[in-house]
Amino acid sequence: MSLTLRAASALMLVAFVAACAPKQEPVYVTEPVAPPPSYTGKYK
Repeated sequence: MSLTLRAASALMLVAFVAACAPKQEPVYVTEPVAPPPSYTGKYK
């Protein structure tokens, strides 16, 4: 087997494995929403 053919097949194998690797799902972190302020009527 020639060196060029061996290198090309190794490159194709690496590309195939990289394409078939499982993709990681993005992780979304949601911040808790603060409740609205309660109005006491102090400054009416």
